Amino acid sequence: MERLVPGTLTSNADATYLASLKSTVNCITSNGGYAVVDPHNYGRYYGNIITSTSDFAAFWTTLALEFASNDKVIFDTNNEFNSEDQTLVLNLNQAAINAIRAAGAKSQYIFVEGNSWSGAWTWTTINDNMKALTDPQNLIIYEIHQYLDTDGSGTSETCVSPTIGQERVVAATQWLKDNGKKAFLGGFAGGANSVCQSAVTGMLDYLQANSDVWLGASWWSAGPWWGDYIYSFEPPSGVGYTYYMSLLKNYFPGSNGSGGTTTTGTTTTSTTTVATSTKPTTTTGSGTTGAAHYAQCGGKNWTGSTICASPYTCQKQSDYYS
Repeated sequence: MERLVPGTLTSNADATYLASLKSTVNCITSNGGYAVVDPHNYGRYYGNIITSTSDFAAFWTTLALEFASNDKVIFDTNNEFNSEDQTLVLNLNQAAINAIRAAGAKSQYIFVEGNSWSGAWTWTTINDNMKALTDPQNLIIYEIHQYLDTDGSGTSETCVSPTIGQERVVAATQWLKDNGKKAFLGGFAGGANSVCQSAVTGMLDYLQANSDVWLGASWWSAGPWWGDYIYSFEPPSGVGYTYYMSLLKNYFPGSNGSGGTTTTGTTTTSTTTVATSTKPTTTTGSGTTGAAHYAQCGGKNWTGSTICASPYTCQKQSDYYS
């Protein structure tokens, strides 16, 4: 967000950055793909929680105007709101929806994300109020994430059990059915080992069996910035790509593999507006200011803390995220 609209959320878009973003999106959509435009900011701007719904709406007006006529753009309100007032998260999402539609973008899906990292396993206890969101076009999709390590953070190659994938999405699936909503699993992954492979398979099989409410899924993550990231899906040698591609192909639309032929799969291409400093800092037990758990604590252009909140340590994931 800071790169697209530097200074304030109500600022004009940076022309150079916007041109690059539009070029990427247009390349994807002109070749038949869908592009998810995702401000990857965790509900924050320059590290501070966004509290003004009007400012957030202004940002979305600026962005939506640029893609209002492109039916293959999907707008994602913000990546993984966390540690925020729950009503604020609801209101920010609604402000984004209203702004996008008012900008003339009437035909596109809008992905909305919940608090607590938009996790499936906590969705029903934390994000139940998200069912109150409204869209005059009725094109809201709930973007939910789920990782399979002990704390659900997606920072370990170890999965809890071979069945944890399905177990962690069951409650959210029932919530979707009970409330007449649809969702997209916008972030999932597992380590390159047999336990995680079973867990990922079980989760995707379950999503496929409930394709009335689950529209698809996307692996986290790929791109040349990720280097030797534990889940990297960057061809040709990313560890996730080499270990999981043959499995995930079974879930692609039209596949004749064991995953069937529903729309569940890793086929949506996403492009992200990456912030330069989107993570909050916190105070460790010793009184030292440090990056919050799961937050950025290093990487290129990072000017914040490189010390994580106790008892966690800063681990490099790529040149841009640590």
